[in-house]
Amino acid sequence: MKQIPFNPRASLARRLRNYFGTGLLVLVPISLTVFIIIRLFQWIDGILRDTIFYLGLNIGDKPIPGVGFIALILLIMVVGLIARNYIGKQIIALGDKIVTRIPIINRIYITIQQISQAFLGEHREVFKKAVLFEYPRAGVYSIGFFTQDTKGLVQDNISEDVVSIIVLTVPNPTSGFLVFVPKDQVVELDLPVEEALKLVISGGSIVPKSKYPKIL
Repeated sequence: MKQIPFNPRASLARRLRNYFGTGLLVLVPISLTVFIIIRLFQWIDGILRDTIFYLGLNIGDKPIPGVGFIALILLIMVVGLIARNYIGKQIIALGDKIVTRIPIINRIYITIQQISQAFLGEHREVFKKAVLFEYPRAGVYSIGFFTQDTKGLVQDNISEDVVSIIVLTVPNPTSGFLVFVPKDQVVELDLPVEEALKLVISGGSIVPKSKYPKIL
């Protein structure tokens, strides 16, 4: 068998490529995270910063970075405080009644309100558990996210006890679809929702440590 001669230049080039690839793996997530945080801060800050400046409530002749961000946080907290007392609840109820009677606008408003309550409300039920079930056919399994025991009109028209599960699409996890699956066919994964999301978004390349599954 002919032995391939050692080539120090090729070995050095391979090491340099490995160093470069490792450097990218380290720097890209950090850089993108910092960039997104900075841009998000600038966007939130800009919502009220210019308004405060034009009202003359600023110090100096230029808008102060961060003032708009702080003002927006305070505004949200004040609105939340008002909304929790009796008078505030009555005002919000009156506003809801007026807006929901306006054609077209009422559909948009109600949809956004329901989504906000689902994700931000105190009784939110979105993505409670990561689950495994057979989909789109028997013998093929998918990971979904349990939201609630199905109630109302859907459950009333189904003889089996079903649960609501959201299945995310890959590689675009911002979209997905809702399925109603018989409860006895769903296996709860002993896995945090965050870890399950990583598994789905990565297309299965980021695999969490295996844990014992249990029936819902």
